Amino acid sequence: MAPDAPDFSRLHRALVVKLRHHGDVLLTSPVFTALRAHAPHLEIDALVYDDTSDMLALHPALDRLHVIGRRWRGASVVQHALAEWRLWRSLRARRYDLIVHLTSHPRGAWLARTLGAAVSVAPRKAGRWWGASFTHQYPVIGSGRRHTVEIHLDALRRIGVQPAVETRALVLEPGEAARAEVDRRLHESDLRPGGFVHFHPASRWRFKCWPAAAAARLIDELHRHGHRVVITAAPSAAERALVLSIVGQCTIPPLDWSGSLGLKEMAALSARAALFVGADSAPMHIAAAMNTPTVALFGPSGESEWGPWMVRHRVVASTEHSCRPCGLDGCGGGKRSDCLEQLPVQRVLSAALELLDASDER
Repeated sequence: MAPDAPDFSRLHRALVVKLRHHGDVLLTSPVFTALRAHAPHLEIDALVYDDTSDMLALHPALDRLHVIGRRWRGASVVQHALAEWRLWRSLRARRYDLIVHLTSHPRGAWLARTLGAAVSVAPRKAGRWWGASFTHQYPVIGSGRRHTVEIHLDALRRIGVQPAVETRALVLEPGEAARAEVDRRLHESDLRPGGFVHFHPASRWRFKCWPAAAAARLIDELHRHGHRVVITAAPSAAERALVLSIVGQCTIPPLDWSGSLGLKEMAALSARAALFVGADSAPMHIAAAMNTPTVALFGPSGESEWGPWMVRHRVVASTEHSCRPCGLDGCGGGKRSDCLEQLPVQRVLSAALELLDASDER
């Protein structure tokens, strides 16, 4: 244990800050579980962007969820200032003893300085101002050497919390309304729980996506092996266009639910699926949180850092491209990734059938 670890019996309320995208926020969920297990008396709040709040809402270890509006910056100066002031006052009223900041976003440093918490921890970062903002800092090991979940948990380790293995799983609670809606739609489509594959081929980043023709061939092969497929995507025009291209090339079209599910419903759907197949994206992490066997297609990003967490899975990635994972937005920054575009359908199909067969044996 760190010699400067705080006495948790003197701490009563904590704020965990994660200002990133959906998948990033979901990967913080074990922090709340581990913190609650270590200090059951502690009230634990979170601060995230409003559009990512579903990733933590209903988490059993979370007491209160604060949000920052993504659109605040588009408002007038006065409206933006009022929104920020109201948020700060609501945070200040909670009288936090502990702040756990999980990125290098400057807002975390300002909150550590202005909210009066006795203990504050953040990633180690160069700069005197940053260092003076927190009572504790934790080192972040270089990219590709440690999973993001473990890096998040390092914040707790730095202040004397050693997370047990059983507290490190992802947690996402869909809620009864989402479950009921998905069950209704499955019933109408004559699908039973465990009787279909959930395929989410899209990502907000096009360079993480498999080509439409390959995705269509995979769906046809899964159908040929007796597995029905439900395909999903976010409601964005780009993701819907990719799905339309895939469906249009299928011999036997899948059930197309793209653009029609919220994040909680996406979780409920994954929980009912026999298998999830998809790109390196938030829905992949959602499937892992629902403990659904997962086939994840990786290109430029690294599976050691971002792969499916604590779930039966197969990562399918090119073994012919020594440059991956490069972390670039496509080859040469060109938004297209050879390592994904040349990924064989048979390799993905084999991984999927292997996990499906293992599930049947259980």
